[in-house]
Amino acid sequence: MAIIVSGASGGFGRAATEALLAKVAAEDLILTTRDPSKLANLAERGVTIRRADFDEPASLIEAFRGGDRMLLISTARVGTRVGQHRNAIQAAVAAGVRQIAYTSIISADEEANPAIVKRDHRATERDLMASGAEWTILRDNQYGDAMADAAIPVAYSAGIWRSNEGDGQVGFVARADCVACAAAVLTQEGHGNVAYDVTGPELLSFRDVAQLAGEVSGRPLPFRNVSDEEMFAVFDSFGVPREASDDPVAGAAIPWCSNDMVTFGQAIREGYMAKLSDTVERLTGRPATPLRTLLAAAAPRWPQSPA
Repeated sequence: MAIIVSGASGGFGRAATEALLAKVAAEDLILTTRDPSKLANLAERGVTIRRADFDEPASLIEAFRGGDRMLLISTARVGTRVGQHRNAIQAAVAAGVRQIAYTSIISADEEANPAIVKRDHRATERDLMASGAEWTILRDNQYGDAMADAAIPVAYSAGIWRSNEGDGQVGFVARADCVACAAAVLTQEGHGNVAYDVTGPELLSFRDVAQLAGEVSGRPLPFRNVSDEEMFAVFDSFGVPREASDDPVAGAAIPWCSNDMVTFGQAIREGYMAKLSDTVERLTGRPATPLRTLLAAAAPRWPQSPA
């Protein structure tokens, strides 16, 4: 059985590759990427490396040829990735891939969810369900790693954490746990045509996370809830565009934007991320990682004082 990992040169893709190599032989892995040179070290270990660009659908069937199962890792381009995913799904089916596992997001199936990012994932879920291949949808909750490695360091640099999430709660999940779940559904039987919520072990608000950060670092992190408009102003001050850009003529593509982030906060505030499941333990045999564990590991890297 050959397993394809798309976007294998990205962070999730590399981690998934290592997780799969612990379960299957190197010759049973096909890694695809736009730049195969980035995976040269894995080619030396016996893994098959192929070029695949989701914007070039004609090339994808050969890139996926010989694969039985596929991990379709969501691309980064908010608002334009639906077409990319559709190209990949259609090519995979044409190449004979029997099962496709997709990294989606929690509550992507809920129509009232206001998060812009949900729209892309929901569209891809629908395409996948209609594809004719067996599908496995992994609806990951928000990564705790994003708190530990991005949100909290920025807040410490600013001297305060501003958030429009209100008292909404999140089942923060470790990216490594999401990777382990993906590897499990690709190497086990019985996961066809199933959608899994993949979450951490507890529900926490962003205020709770700020308090945890203070506890593990020994330095209080001031926190303040703000309105959506105030949150837009915060992102404006950082130079974040309100809309995503994918214009190679104007400059490098910007795959995310403040409109995406603010509506994500709104979704949290309205309860769409307040979900817990035992998926990690059921699929991997070990408990989900608490957020405190991720924060404690990251704390030595956080800024010591406002910039």
